[in-house]
Amino acid sequence: MSEKSTDTGARLKIQARIMLDEEIAFGPGKADLLDAIAATGSISSAGKQLGMSYRRTWLLVDSMNRCFQKPLVETATGGAHGGGTRLTEDGVDVLKRYRQLQADIQQLSTQHFPEFKPLLRKKPLPSSR
Repeated sequence: MSEKSTDTGARLKIQARIMLDEEIAFGPGKADLLDAIAATGSISSAGKQLGMSYRRTWLLVDSMNRCFQKPLVETATGGAHGGGTRLTEDGVDVLKRYRQLQADIQQLSTQHFPEFKPLLRKKPLPSSR
């Protein structure tokens, strides 16, 4: 997501979402979830860190793993060394590419948004409804 604020209260908000048919294969929330999984080694802990339910985190992981040719996240069940969750090589790669996409979008918005600033009001007019 890219958001540029100005003294008029105006901002440019751009969110990159990678769609596969009607499903969001990857976007800002899923990128944040992968970051949290990489940091915590746990889907549960990652969800808590992001304020998401355990079910929601699992649904997002499942969606990513179904949309990409290879899984982005893999889990290991408990045992002598306990379970855990980690990003696959593809998961690390997709996250890296997505963060670069976000950086590129931010750079473009910084370049182009000032062209709109002089065209905007300080505040919106009241609604006519």
